[in-house]
Amino acid sequence: MKFFFAVLLTAPLLVESQEIDAGDILFLKVQELEGEISALRSELEAQAYIIDKILNENQSKSVASNPSENQESASENTFRFEGINDGQSIDEVYEQAISQLNAKNFAAAKKSFQYLADNFNDDEKIPLSLFWLGEISLQESNFEQSESFFQLLAVNHPEHWRAPLAHKKIGDILMMSGESGAAKIKYQFVVQTYPNNAASSLALQLLENME
Repeated sequence: MKFFFAVLLTAPLLVESQEIDAGDILFLKVQELEGEISALRSELEAQAYIIDKILNENQSKSVASNPSENQESASENTFRFEGINDGQSIDEVYEQAISQLNAKNFAAAKKSFQYLADNFNDDEKIPLSLFWLGEISLQESNFEQSESFFQLLAVNHPEHWRAPLAHKKIGDILMMSGESGAAKIKYQFVVQTYPNNAASSLALQLLENME
């Protein structure tokens, strides 16, 4: 009987001991997580410092080699490293390119559109950039490069509203390159694939002229 009462008296102590052990374990786990978070934060800060240092060094070298391009290089670094896939940066680069295009500064516009296409992802402005790159190259009579840009648009962005016209433009390039047979096939493709698109009407008119 005494033994029974002794067990009853010590039972709360055993429960309390178990609770304390569980609390100690939880406390240690929290401390461990805090240590890991602190280590990760330190690592991120170190990497950020290294990246900033590399960018500053590269910018300094660029200024030393070509001071006239200092402002433009700084702008590109801002877009590339601080605003990658950021909507505001994409809009700024695209608007700059369109402004240069409207001012007939085709070399600068081409560079801006190329920079946008190489460094960003956007379902609307990247296909448009490829289209304008194709147009500018076509104006420069660089048929091979122009066709390459239109192909990138047509293949990588087939659902974009400029894709039908890109296919038609490829037909134009083939025609100007003396490949009338290949141009005819491309025009027929546009008519059959995009019957309700304006590009189809243009392609159909060219096909009728080829008869």
